[in-house]
Amino acid sequence: MKRLLLAAALVAAGFAAGLVLTGRMRSASEGLAAPQAVTADAPVQGASPSVSVGTTLPDLSLVAAEAVKAVVNISSVQVPRRIQSPFEVDPFFRQFFGDPDELFGPSVRRQTSLGSGVIVSADGYVITNNHVVGQNTTAVTVSFGDRRELPAEIVGLDAATDLALLKLDEQNLPTMPWGDSSALKIGQWVLAIGSPFQLNQTVTLGIVSALGRANMGFAEYENFIQTDAAINPGNSGGALVNAHGELVGINTGLLSQSGGYQGVGFAVPSELARHVIDDLIAFGEVRRGSIGYVEVVPLTVRLASRLGLTETAGALVTNMSRASQAYRAGLELDDVIVAVDGARVEDPSHLVRLIADAEIGGTARIAVIRNGGTIELDVPIVQQRNTGP
Repeated sequence: MKRLLLAAALVAAGFAAGLVLTGRMRSASEGLAAPQAVTADAPVQGASPSVSVGTTLPDLSLVAAEAVKAVVNISSVQVPRRIQSPFEVDPFFRQFFGDPDELFGPSVRRQTSLGSGVIVSADGYVITNNHVVGQNTTAVTVSFGDRRELPAEIVGLDAATDLALLKLDEQNLPTMPWGDSSALKIGQWVLAIGSPFQLNQTVTLGIVSALGRANMGFAEYENFIQTDAAINPGNSGGALVNAHGELVGINTGLLSQSGGYQGVGFAVPSELARHVIDDLIAFGEVRRGSIGYVEVVPLTVRLASRLGLTETAGALVTNMSRASQAYRAGLELDDVIVAVDGARVEDPSHLVRLIADAEIGGTARIAVIRNGGTIELDVPIVQQRNTGP
């Protein structure tokens, strides 16, 4: 009887201990799962709040459901010509060897480019990347999520920003509203929507990782939004969307050692994209300011020290044309351009953007450091005809 009582006591104690341990484990688990309340921008009209109390990630399902309707797949056929051998036009060569195309292959080869695009107007304007459309393009096709396909006309290309504008002969198309990219903040949620690997209307979630990225080598005029939302081959030309369901960027490229997603993608800001579109529609090209041919280089620590400067912000003038507006206005070699109309110049890429955005026909007040002192020059702004600031 004593043994039975002892055994019962041990079982009861073990059961009680088990209840305590289980209770503690459950409490700990519930504590980890209960996040702090998070607030975020409200999504598109009619959608529920993008972030709810008790969740760790935003619910952007309604935003995504609306946004994907305006994102399309772009395919283009390009016809780059093979560089011809000088022998191909030689009658003597043809007499002995026959048709050069049979020997060297055809001089014209068809290539297909695939990417994404965003419908930005109900009457058929679609924005995408210049490298998606490409040069020497003979046909562009836009594919919708419902498998419809429509031919598109190329309105204009802008290699400097890697943007292109297409036009569909269609009405009442679903569109994505423009957002204000200048209001973006690092850490805000964004969606990347496109057709990676021909997987139409793929949606990925991430945050704004950085703003104002330049010197990436994707384009001449760079002011990218950096994001960790997954961007892969085929996403080019697709949409970067904020929590309101607004278009804040056009996905353009990624940095990768493997060729695939590594969390470092880049998008052209919507404010820049809108400017490009407006110019392409109005003029057939993008009008940018210029001060003539001027070569500038980054101001390294060594160069700054040689010039007696303590900061590396600015752009060092190394060469320029005597016919340039800058030269005629008094700019000299070894001048360090530090400001344009009061805006501090960070580096040569920033200088290019400031000059390009200046009003054509107006005058820019350019501050330079020369021989240890600062002087200001009034330089006329003309329409850009070549590369450089």
